[in-house]
Amino acid sequence: MWQAEHVRAALQQYYPACDVSILGMTTRGDQILDRTLSKVGGKGLFVKELEIAMAEGRADLAVHSLKDVPMELPEGFALTAIMEREDPRDALVSSRFASLDEMPAGTVVGTSSLRREAALRTRYPHLVIQPLRGNLDTRLAKLDRGDYGAIILAAAGLKRLGLADRIRAVLDPVSSLPAAGQGALGIEIPSGRPELAAWLAPLNHAPSALAVTAERAVSRMLGGSCQVPLAAHARWEGTKLHIDAFVALPDGSRCVRAQFAAVVEGANASSLAEALGEAVAQDLLGQGAADILAALADPASPQAPA
Repeated sequence: MWQAEHVRAALQQYYPACDVSILGMTTRGDQILDRTLSKVGGKGLFVKELEIAMAEGRADLAVHSLKDVPMELPEGFALTAIMEREDPRDALVSSRFASLDEMPAGTVVGTSSLRREAALRTRYPHLVIQPLRGNLDTRLAKLDRGDYGAIILAAAGLKRLGLADRIRAVLDPVSSLPAAGQGALGIEIPSGRPELAAWLAPLNHAPSALAVTAERAVSRMLGGSCQVPLAAHARWEGTKLHIDAFVALPDGSRCVRAQFAAVVEGANASSLAEALGEAVAQDLLGQGAADILAALADPASPQAPA
């Protein structure tokens, strides 16, 4: 709801005479809280109901946290604007510890993400990683009652909801590389509504959109979903876009990582960003990412999500 209200406020700045109403909905991803996303259907659980509302004409657009949006949208829908990105990094929340490095063996850390789990198991094998679902208030309540020594959340969500003071440390991407699209809001519309795309164009933030385009290209080539511990994070240095990515096994026993950079500007900037992400994905495949993906897809493999 915060995201929808944020977009409404932005639209009303550009179009003061326009009435923007919010259709509140609860998605399957919000309802299923006793299992990890990798076990119940993944990212699409957060967007399907919203797409149905648009297809039925009950809604004109949907606002998504881009890290929850599948890499391939259903036919008839398009991402038309990506707003300026909030902090894409992960955040450590704990009342007992100021950093991951100071946690003793056996400390229970909660996360809903296989990506975060793999990163933690790789760098901190002495910690106990436990699943954590629910909305932000639910997760923080579980931490506060002592179910976890610490939890890992997206910094963007905490900051947007006025809970930045709960952040004990923002995690360096070296230790916890963000998910593709993390911290960015995307606006989805029916693809047959060019007038709507033109109306929303002022909300698009080109640097954020290009960075996210590169990140999502990595995930698209590697079949990124909640069932794949995959990270992709792009950052700007002038006109050069740098991107880091990894694919790992959930237990952290194997991880391949790649980093590329390229100048991304001009009329074909979007194509250049896409090509940069694809180059990173190809490098990961060359390092053995295909074997990791095959193990994750094999139901008989101990690494496959249950």
